[in-house]
Amino acid sequence: MRPPFPAPRGRSDSSTDISPDSSPDSSEVREGDLLWKPDAERAANSNLTAFVKWLESERGLHFDDYDALWSWSVADLDGFWGAIWDYFDIQSSTPPTRVLGSRAMPGAQWFPGARINYAQHALRHERPGTDALMFLTETTPLTGVPWEDLAGQVRILATRLREMGVRPGDRVVAYMPNIPQTVIAMLATTSIGAVWASCSPDFGWRGVLDRFQQLAPKVLFCVDGYRYGGKAYDRRAELRQIIDALKDLQDVVYLPYLNPADPEPPRSDAMAWDAVLDHPPVPAEAFEFEQVPFDHPLWILFSSGTTGLPKAIVHGHGGILLEQLKLQTFHMDLRPGERAFFFTTTGWMMWNFIVSTLLPGVCPVLYDGNPAYPDVDVLWKMAQDCRVDFFGASPAYVDQMSKAGIVPGERYDLSRLRAIMPAGSPVSPQCTAWFYRNVKQDLWVATGSGGTDCCTGFVGGVPTLPVYAGEIQARSLGVAAYAFNERGQGVVDEVGELVITEPMPSMPVFLWGDKDGRRYRETYFADFPGVWRHGDFFRVNRRGGCFVLGRSDATLNRHGVRIGTAEIYRALELIEEIDDALIVNLDLPGGGSFMPLFVSVADGTTLDASVEQKIRDRLRRAYTPRHVPDRVVQVPEIPVTLTGKKMEVPVRKILLGVPAERAANRNAMANPQALDYFIDYARTQQDYSTT
Repeated sequence: MRPPFPAPRGRSDSSTDISPDSSPDSSEVREGDLLWKPDAERAANSNLTAFVKWLESERGLHFDDYDALWSWSVADLDGFWGAIWDYFDIQSSTPPTRVLGSRAMPGAQWFPGARINYAQHALRHERPGTDALMFLTETTPLTGVPWEDLAGQVRILATRLREMGVRPGDRVVAYMPNIPQTVIAMLATTSIGAVWASCSPDFGWRGVLDRFQQLAPKVLFCVDGYRYGGKAYDRRAELRQIIDALKDLQDVVYLPYLNPADPEPPRSDAMAWDAVLDHPPVPAEAFEFEQVPFDHPLWILFSSGTTGLPKAIVHGHGGILLEQLKLQTFHMDLRPGERAFFFTTTGWMMWNFIVSTLLPGVCPVLYDGNPAYPDVDVLWKMAQDCRVDFFGASPAYVDQMSKAGIVPGERYDLSRLRAIMPAGSPVSPQCTAWFYRNVKQDLWVATGSGGTDCCTGFVGGVPTLPVYAGEIQARSLGVAAYAFNERGQGVVDEVGELVITEPMPSMPVFLWGDKDGRRYRETYFADFPGVWRHGDFFRVNRRGGCFVLGRSDATLNRHGVRIGTAEIYRALELIEEIDDALIVNLDLPGGGSFMPLFVSVADGTTLDASVEQKIRDRLRRAYTPRHVPDRVVQVPEIPVTLTGKKMEVPVRKILLGVPAERAANRNAMANPQALDYFIDYARTQQDYSTT
């Protein structure tokens, strides 16, 4: 049968076809070179093609190619999202009265009247005798968690939370690593309508409190520490600080993860995880999932905190449910029973994403530890041993593999692997080509980019389209993404601001504590009224290929995890030798990044080795190792505007080679001469990556 999407023929221009047979050296690759194209059978058997056929038979709609399908999906929001609801058989105790009650942005009202539950849909694939998820840690071999264990423990824990007095809307938080117990706690929390939020245990106490104190949580799940790179990190002192500062906390559930033989609780009334789970089984037919409105808070993710405390971004049950089903089914082409992996921690939105692969019946694979321990290729061995179908990691990980000379395709049996998703930071042509040279030739590299703010992909893979070097295949279905110039006009083949011109179901319900919605509007809609500005530089070419080119604001993208500059500055306030500071992160053309911290010192002080070590230690303890700069540089003074705002974006532009007169307006500066140091620094530093 002829697939509704014609088999791709490759490019008609002069760019080199470097698909499998030629196996180029990645250094020879140019942006736009053809790397791979699906054969007709693969395109015909994709989930996307099945959806197109369903639209034709059930809705009477026909689309000749992906671009036509995407155009419909962002023009007819009622038609597209109504089709998503029906196609995935969303279970609602009361039916919605319509798809969109209001199309205003911000303020769109999705599926009014519906009452649903995210966790109910994740657990509806319960199949006794099969693994619900798999996990690996630095001390635990690859292990499967059967469905009867996962779902059974979710029901028990949810029942116990209800007994503790947790009600819909209450906040439950976790200081837990990427292990099955964290997944169980999240599903139990959301199954009863409570609101989930988590930080990974490599966060210092200050970073945790910046986030959790905003929420006034009722229950905390926590561990005593974690292992990374073969080293044990005891977090009991930090944990006691966190618990003492959370004044509304009623219950603490404690898992002695680092030292099971020394289960000293962080406070006297803390309950042991095993004791809480020591409860009679709760049959599936006897358990009631809390039915909540479509936009009822599901979980809270946190922004990086560039201009103050991290924003507490509230996502709803329905928006995440629909967006994740759409993303994973059509743009990742995942099938029930397959296994998917992405390297992440519980402090990154990608953890919520990988756990959400339960929604289409996929088995998520979790890893807790250093991705290069005990061997630099440990994750590829894991991919072989658990027969992963889909593998995801950041470009920084690929750079690490390349420098180590690792060729996974020669070392391991990756015959089951169908797709790779590099995400988290800009993906270079060399990074894309590395997979074809070193992993396997028949491989779909489905590069993706999205955001914590919507917890989904804005642009990503399309299984029926070719893969070009350094290029994201297309804009995702239902995402009206465009590049806007300074005048608010859409541009093609030009770098602009990434904007979303139509509402999406998983746009934040609200920001926690933002009672009048002012901060929400200022964050996303101040620059282009009625249009979401995401904060990334973006380019789309004439065939629909996309390029996300790094942050257009001051947020630091550190190895795929966003860090707010305000967190850095708050930590440095307690170092008496530092007078002022400015930090930026540079995405380097060949891949990787460089994050320098520029400091001015107090009178009578110099930046010596002891002061620099104090800075590094402070940032590592208060936040995470990702907050530690690559280099600390002493400068005469920090450039600021007339209103005293640090000029992070202009400095970053100058360091990336933008002429100073284009990067900054000296007339708007309180100290114009302060830029001179950075101009000289950019001119004299030839290779930031080795500085």
